[in-house]
Amino acid sequence: MTSMNQSYSRKVTWLILIVSIVKMITASLIELGNDEVYYWTYALQPDWNHFDHPPMVGWMIRATTLNLHWVSDLSLRLGSILCAALSTWFIFKTGKLIANEKAGWYAALIYNCSVYTGIIAGLFTLPDSPQMPLWTGALYIMGHLFIKNEENKTSIWLLLGFMIGLATLCKVHGLFLWAGFGLFLILTRPKWLLNWRLYTAALVTVICVLPIVYWNVGNDFITYRFHSERVTHTTIQWDMLGREIAGEFAYQNPVVFILILISLVALLRKRIRFNRKRASTWLLCMSLPMIFLFWGVSLLNPTLPHWSGPAYIPLFFVGGLYLEQRSFNLFPGFIKVAGSLLLIVLIAGVGLVRLSPINFGSHSKENYGEYCPTLDLSGWKAFSDSFAVLSKTDMASGTMKAASPILIQKWFPGGHLELYTSRAAALPVISVGSLQDVHKFAWLNKVRKPLQLGDDAYAIVPSNLPLNVEEAYGQYFTTIVAPVVIKQKRSGGVVRYFYVYRLKGCKLVPKPILP
Repeated sequence: MTSMNQSYSRKVTWLILIVSIVKMITASLIELGNDEVYYWTYALQPDWNHFDHPPMVGWMIRATTLNLHWVSDLSLRLGSILCAALSTWFIFKTGKLIANEKAGWYAALIYNCSVYTGIIAGLFTLPDSPQMPLWTGALYIMGHLFIKNEENKTSIWLLLGFMIGLATLCKVHGLFLWAGFGLFLILTRPKWLLNWRLYTAALVTVICVLPIVYWNVGNDFITYRFHSERVTHTTIQWDMLGREIAGEFAYQNPVVFILILISLVALLRKRIRFNRKRASTWLLCMSLPMIFLFWGVSLLNPTLPHWSGPAYIPLFFVGGLYLEQRSFNLFPGFIKVAGSLLLIVLIAGVGLVRLSPINFGSHSKENYGEYCPTLDLSGWKAFSDSFAVLSKTDMASGTMKAASPILIQKWFPGGHLELYTSRAAALPVISVGSLQDVHKFAWLNKVRKPLQLGDDAYAIVPSNLPLNVEEAYGQYFTTIVAPVVIKQKRSGGVVRYFYVYRLKGCKLVPKPILP
């Protein structure tokens, strides 16, 4: 290894260390968001699959919380941070493999400047988080196969199949890895389609995803019915395509997105070239079809920009090559601007979440704080402590019966109530609503003591998520007491109200959500 190689390897190590420390500090300063607290339920009740997604994110949370013995905002996000660190290393190694160390260094920087890979999947706890090192690791293995002509090494193929299988256990679109690589083989290595090792690797992937199929067989394929309902509309709406592209522009970091576009044009016009034959074809096969697919889906259905997030990862190498051939700086201008923008947004976001005396949503009494994103990440710990005091006083005085559960109608704010409030007050959460609204909570109901005639319960309504409690629970209880109001304050300003309703005397037991 040359001194230059040692230099870039050391720089990547420092990059990983510094970025990870910044993320751990950030993770400790803000509470978990709606999606993050929801995936806490995957860790509470591990399974082979869940209503919305496969099980990997729950397993990751189990690991980083030391089997739920260390539960904090940091511990729940630690897996995402570690996965991003490992992904950065895979990006660097793959860049070195298909170009050189300098291009790998730039690609690693781009990876950490992207909002999707650096923050959404690299800090927050989502199914995408454990998928990232598996996705980038699979890319690295593919590179080894076709660049070093290792198509006759069975172990490499088996490892590839295993990595893609595990990626699919995070989110089912991990199978796009096979689709992209298959297209590449058809275009450039058709003889490999006769290699039995390829199909053995695919079989390993199938074995890995059998738990998903097994669970869905026993649950009427609810996962696929749920997701199919999100993508089966038939009316073309160009504005939704525009929103999808605009969302990708923001999620990838506007500066990174522009860099990728410029780099793609340079690659297609042959102004930049990879040293390794067919590397550019491979990267395009692993990215553009998936991006175009989600653009097509967005024409007919509402989509979320992070769905196509992994498709941009191969294009980071194109950006890295572009910078490698045009810059002599350790941190090129594109990287400085992209990194500065990301850091400013991160600092400003944390500051607003913790200190803003106003909410940035509705100021109407009926839905005070609705649409304010900062309320998803703040206020729940303080409220939960206040509620714990209130509920203990209620039960000590006989106002409420012992172990009165907290009822929910939807998975949000159900997730926050499960992680913060239920644990602080030592009271169970029970869902009363439709499966489409409560999701995973329907399965948690099956292992918890159900409501019985004569029971009392609490209903907690944050003002930013309004709910007509009489309409939702009136048929089940004799009396609904006027709510206790608990204020969420930041820097002296009230940003949200929590309404705590006492539901007295269950007169009708809600029907089970699941048979």
